[in-house]
Amino acid sequence: MSTLRYLFAVLVRAPLVILFTAVMGTISLFAAPFDPDGRKQLAIARVWARMLLRAAGARVKVVGLEKLDPHASYVVCPTHISYMDTPVLLTHVPVNFRFLAKKELFAIPLLGGHLGRAGNISVPLEDPRAALKVLSAAGKAMQEKGLSMLVFPEGGRSEDGQLQPFKDGAAYLAIKGGVPLVPIAINGIGDVLPIHGHQLKPGPVTLRIGDPIPTAGLAPSARTDLTRQLYDSIVALQRQGL
Repeated sequence: MSTLRYLFAVLVRAPLVILFTAVMGTISLFAAPFDPDGRKQLAIARVWARMLLRAAGARVKVVGLEKLDPHASYVVCPTHISYMDTPVLLTHVPVNFRFLAKKELFAIPLLGGHLGRAGNISVPLEDPRAALKVLSAAGKAMQEKGLSMLVFPEGGRSEDGQLQPFKDGAAYLAIKGGVPLVPIAINGIGDVLPIHGHQLKPGPVTLRIGDPIPTAGLAPSARTDLTRQLYDSIVALQRQGL
């Protein structure tokens, strides 16, 4: 990165991200008491996400959008190597989804409260039995409220940028909810903001949406095979590159 680009990233892009996050987070906070189903907060989060992508200079192309019905329910399963994954997903995945996230995020001051008020779900990954109960309840909520859930199947960000082994929670949740799994690969986002980086670098990003994987009629015991199918689908999407 040239000196001029470096200075612009430090002096302009990063402060804009902080400013947009503070402003939109405050708006969402005031909207929360009047938003029992979380839809208003999701709409605010989408505006925030678009602002962040513009500030970062990320040029996002979406491939496969026609495979999604905005009114249907899914378990959305994207790759995860950058903090900028979330703005990309909020901006370009047009279904009414909530995040299924590890419990530690809900313990962060301000962020945790916001996640809970917006209807996102905390999963205690360190307690498998409790996690299964949460996933079963989330599956029931999807059926009753017509929600989609977004789950990072790797369980967290990839430290080296390579696809990590998948946990089977996403497949279990999809089976319990009777909804399809949607494989998604976000290619190029690691160049915009690397996992341990703090400098935003403009660049192209491609969000590739794979064919939804049906789960209707499957038993929970099928989750291992379903997870393998999901993994293979995402690998194929990654190989298509930008």
